[in-house]
Amino acid sequence: MELFESNTLIAAMPDEARAVLLKRCQTVNLPQRFICYEAEERPTFCYFLETGFASVVATMQNGETAEVEMIGREGIVGGSILLGSPSIPTPTRCFIQVAAQALRISSADMLEVFQQHPEIHNAILSFFQMEIAALGQIAGCHRIHDAEQRLSRWLLMAQDRVGNTALHLTQEFLAEMLGTRRTTVTEVAGSLQRRGMIEYQRGTVVIVNRAALEEAACECYGILRRIYSVAQ
Repeated sequence: MELFESNTLIAAMPDEARAVLLKRCQTVNLPQRFICYEAEERPTFCYFLETGFASVVATMQNGETAEVEMIGREGIVGGSILLGSPSIPTPTRCFIQVAAQALRISSADMLEVFQQHPEIHNAILSFFQMEIAALGQIAGCHRIHDAEQRLSRWLLMAQDRVGNTALHLTQEFLAEMLGTRRTTVTEVAGSLQRRGMIEYQRGTVVIVNRAALEEAACECYGILRRIYSVAQ
């Protein structure tokens, strides 16, 4: 798969609106684990990822975590500042899962162009609509589907955004994203490897049989792919 190098949300905007937005943006490189925003904090910047992807994660009082959303080149990171009252707390945190190149814009500038330019406003609201649909599906997936189905779905979604068969991820990290135990991830990843779907070694997962991995994933992958295809 080729490595994508543009944000499809911006690319889909009319030329004039895109020019207005890009004038306010700065290209930045974001390393793995870079914090885009913390829970309960108003984001200082918004990011339009061009490569890599970010994870939006919920953390419970006991320290357990689970990913509730994955954002890549199809959307905007930190866009919640554009909606409603700034006094409403955001319980999730967001960080870069796979090192990314992004277009960064200050939250103040983003709010200004969002309010003043209908084409930008409508394009971002369309992304939020897609995002809400995906969040509902992921919530159901975490509740209903088993660890193998969810891990397979997650790996496929990650590959869609990275454009590469190799993903640099530890089992501990995968357990955090899926809201499960590391031993469960070890068992499931081992099963997928024995059946020839992935190879896992030293913190790198390589997808070697995507078709088989799609068979192992739950139906949520197909549903989410159709949702996100709107932004492609």
